[in-house]
Amino acid sequence: MIHGLPLLCRVPVLHHANQRLLTSSHQLRYYLSPSLVRRVHASQFEPLRPPNPADLPKPKPRKIKPPLTRRKWFRRTLILSGILGVGYVLDTRFNASSLTRSFRTFKTGLLVGIDYKINFRPHPPLATSIEALHARNAERLFDLLRWNGGLYLKIGQAIAMQSAILPPEFQKMFAKMFDDAPQNEWKDAEKVIREDFGKSVEEVFGVSLSGEPGKGVIEKTARASASVAQVHWARLADGREVAVKIQKREIARQVGWDLWAFKVVARVYTWWFDIPMYSLVPYISERLMLETDFENEADNSEDMKRLVAGEKRLNGRVYVPKVYRELSSKRVMTAEWIEGVRLWDKEGITNSWQGGWRTGSPGAGGTKLPPVSDRNTNFDTNIPSDAPRNELFKPNRSSWRGKDGKGGLGLSLKPVMTTMVDLFSAQMFLWGLVHCDPHPGNIFVRRLPSGKPEIVLIDHGLYIRMNPKFRHQYALFWKSLLAFDNDTIKGIVSSWGINNPDIFASATLMRPYEGGDNSTLNELRKERQGKDQQERAFEMQVKARDGIKQILGDETKWPRELIFIGRNLRIVQGNNQFLGSPVNRIKITGVWASRALAESRDLYWSERWRNWVKHLRFRAVLVLSDIVFLWSKVRQILGVGRGMEEDIEERMRVMARDFGVELNHGVFEG
Repeated sequence: MIHGLPLLCRVPVLHHANQRLLTSSHQLRYYLSPSLVRRVHASQFEPLRPPNPADLPKPKPRKIKPPLTRRKWFRRTLILSGILGVGYVLDTRFNASSLTRSFRTFKTGLLVGIDYKINFRPHPPLATSIEALHARNAERLFDLLRWNGGLYLKIGQAIAMQSAILPPEFQKMFAKMFDDAPQNEWKDAEKVIREDFGKSVEEVFGVSLSGEPGKGVIEKTARASASVAQVHWARLADGREVAVKIQKREIARQVGWDLWAFKVVARVYTWWFDIPMYSLVPYISERLMLETDFENEADNSEDMKRLVAGEKRLNGRVYVPKVYRELSSKRVMTAEWIEGVRLWDKEGITNSWQGGWRTGSPGAGGTKLPPVSDRNTNFDTNIPSDAPRNELFKPNRSSWRGKDGKGGLGLSLKPVMTTMVDLFSAQMFLWGLVHCDPHPGNIFVRRLPSGKPEIVLIDHGLYIRMNPKFRHQYALFWKSLLAFDNDTIKGIVSSWGINNPDIFASATLMRPYEGGDNSTLNELRKERQGKDQQERAFEMQVKARDGIKQILGDETKWPRELIFIGRNLRIVQGNNQFLGSPVNRIKITGVWASRALAESRDLYWSERWRNWVKHLRFRAVLVLSDIVFLWSKVRQILGVGRGMEEDIEERMRVMARDFGVELNHGVFEG
């Protein structure tokens, strides 16, 4: 009570306090604050007495957790892991890892897409620079293509062919795409042959794997291995030496999944980055699918052999190997074996000939390879370094190189390259049947007994067939480029749905086109608006993307054949540049374009006659091109120039730099 007096003294009204305290607790609460109210217990307080158990609530039953193996989340995780594990094993063993490779594609595609969506800006928030952004995504894509292998390597090589227009970080990474692909074991090759022919290797080819006399032999180690197939040397019982091209066994099961994944990623990127590329995907997929059909390749090879034989300007200068149909199928193609020098071996082509007077290199002109004794022990050991080590039987036929092995075909590079440009120009403008993979590995050079070169063209899987209307348009387009006929150029490219003739003309010529209104160059030369170097670099790369949109233009009109024709032109230009620009490639191509318009049997004779008159006039105009080429050769000889193709490449670098693109290297440096 004594301690409570100060609190009671602070109550506003305390008259008759005792009376109010005794009579009304409700009225008391009116005067006292809640903190002063004392709660009254119903029962008497008894110290140290425990509560009555009967008064306590009933205890809740103890919840006993089941063992770990019986918990729902654990069971679900275990079931999901088991399903994924079984699916992975089945996919790996019976589906050639197709689902795994597709998942890897989607994961990488999503990661790259998100990275560019977030960081492709002047000052990337999650990268030090745009160059660093390009570098890490180039590595991601390269790893994806190498890990997946198969058709992905083919796609990677197609990207590498055009890598000169990609950022430098992509160029450095994709230069490795031309390395030989790993080859499959012999047992897998045997399974493909048995599945296609229903017979063993010995029965199909008449060979013996144990060395039985009177039978042929076949090497278990492939002499070459690419993304889709590998090539084995064999000698049949009748003495013919053949190349047996065997598709890798997993390709048939992978190709459908691979192309589906390719389509999905292209569809997403088209929507995500607003680049109209998905419309091109079905045509590309169709070409790649045909490349895995060796019966289609045999058809292309035979058609090209027939066309070359019927063209007097190429017959005797170009050779296409014979295909043995009775030993070929959808996944196996057998053709005559070719001995020759690959186009990338410049020393092998130009070094002095030591094979004897009036003799050619082995097999030149389609002659039969010289027979070899059964006791021969001088075998050709030139196989890939990572190839399986099996017994070799192919004879070494390099005696024409001399005792020191440093001899060559003794040929000039100019007729070699002239024949090559003639061949591919005839394909585009005269026949409309175009080999779209003419890289140096698919071209052999042989020496004829006359001392002239012979070009051998192999690997006929990737072809396009141009309809006559488009072929005439393309020939007229090329002719107009060299004649600076800008109205005709604009009319043709507009009918193809291309919105910027200047850019497309430069891309076709592989040099800046200066005959138009120069609107493109003037736009590129405007002063950059960016505040710093990174903003200006970003602005240029955005213009490069816009340039692609202008070239694609109206997707419904855009001729799909231009995709692979551009690839062919780029590879031929790279071949000429690689050999030191020995010929005026642009002039030769233009002459064939003009001549084709005068010779085409698809045109009326009156139109052909007018084209002949125009062709003669056009040849006179091209004298100026010869003067430019001779001047570049003089500068090259004097050491102040590097050749016409190098000069063109340098001018293209300047133009491309305005687009934010660095043309850093030749197409085959990898």
